[in-house]
Amino acid sequence: MKKILVFCVTLLAVALISNYIGVVRGQMKAGAGFAAVPGLKGGQDTLGPYDPVPHWRKPITTAYPELAGWDYSQATDVYADSTRVIVLQKGLLPEIKEGRGGVPETWLPQIGPGLKFPVGGGLPLRETASASPSCGDVPRPAENINCPMPKNGNQGRPNVDWTWKHIIVEFDKDGNVNKAASDIWAQYDKTWGRPHDVQISPYDPEKHVWVVDADNHFVKEFTNDGSKVVLTLGTPGYPGTDDKHFARPTFMAFLDKNTFYLDDGYDGTRVIKYDMSGKKLLQWGEKGTPPNEQRPGYMNNVHGIALNPVTHRVYINDRGNNRIQVFDENGKYIDSWKMNLVTGAPSNIHDIYMGSNGILWAADQLTHKMLAYDGDGHFLYSFGTFGTCEGCLWGVHGFGADKDGNFWSASVRDGRVQKMTPRQGANPGFMLGKPWNRNF
Repeated sequence: MKKILVFCVTLLAVALISNYIGVVRGQMKAGAGFAAVPGLKGGQDTLGPYDPVPHWRKPITTAYPELAGWDYSQATDVYADSTRVIVLQKGLLPEIKEGRGGVPETWLPQIGPGLKFPVGGGLPLRETASASPSCGDVPRPAENINCPMPKNGNQGRPNVDWTWKHIIVEFDKDGNVNKAASDIWAQYDKTWGRPHDVQISPYDPEKHVWVVDADNHFVKEFTNDGSKVVLTLGTPGYPGTDDKHFARPTFMAFLDKNTFYLDDGYDGTRVIKYDMSGKKLLQWGEKGTPPNEQRPGYMNNVHGIALNPVTHRVYINDRGNNRIQVFDENGKYIDSWKMNLVTGAPSNIHDIYMGSNGILWAADQLTHKMLAYDGDGHFLYSFGTFGTCEGCLWGVHGFGADKDGNFWSASVRDGRVQKMTPRQGANPGFMLGKPWNRNF
């Protein structure tokens, strides 16, 4: 009897091992595993399931020849639909030709020994975030500590190192500057401190444009063409934490035709729920203790929001604590997960996005990757790499997908706005989901 039992156990063990080996081998077969394009021979998922559209955004001088010598600056966000693309930026910077040709190496002993510029290895010549001061030469009250008046040239030289023009620029779908539309937006140049997020509600038949300004502490709703201001929330230039003031708000999102949510924000520690008339419905969030706050609802640097209109879950990027917190539509805590599970590994999430497939994507400026999670926080996939190549990522701050499945990104570090199209044969499950209920 014992021999029979031993024989049966042995057969069972062999069967289990054979099955395991078969599964492992099956995962290694062409067409299986985690490739964005199943069965592809060679290559690697550097740019994931997308192909870049080289030099999609045309120079601003194509529409404004009088701006010869000037180029785009830090890009904070991009909104794209089938006919228009709206880009937020911090004015313009002097044009610098990319590449190393004609740029002599210069030693910098005043900074430290053994240092010289430019740095090789395919690095950009300029980091646009620090080159573009917030608020530029916009008049500002002394109370606005996030936009201090320039002193001793520590914010650069106006109209030499930067110029505060064309803070919002509009393009057609092929990347050409829409001069007529951009002229309309230019009338507000002296309003902006640092426009941070641009949105159009997918449920609004009038397609009003919403812009969140972080450093001047307000939100504005415009008519579709930008010609009229419909609503202003917050008190421009004056920070605060009451119902009439914000503390550097960051991003907003629409749950349905009646409701939207606002992150407040860099200095604030709350999420605010509004109806579409701007009436405050509720808020939640307490000031945490970064960088390892674990208590539900405590936040630092509230910087990114994504909504699921089916489950009514609200996903908040608690950036200061390197985690995503999940709430119901009324602010009741549901769940959270860390974006970095290994101590010391780089991670700094700028923005999050959830499309109609229910997959949450996050942009990590330290790993230069786009990260995908299911709605419960399980890691699914990532792509992206640092550099100056078409499709390379450096400091993606705002991103999303359009109804055609294209991936759009705006970067604060290199100032680029990029369009990437789905690769032929790419697995749709590896792409950003298309927008919820968008019919335009």
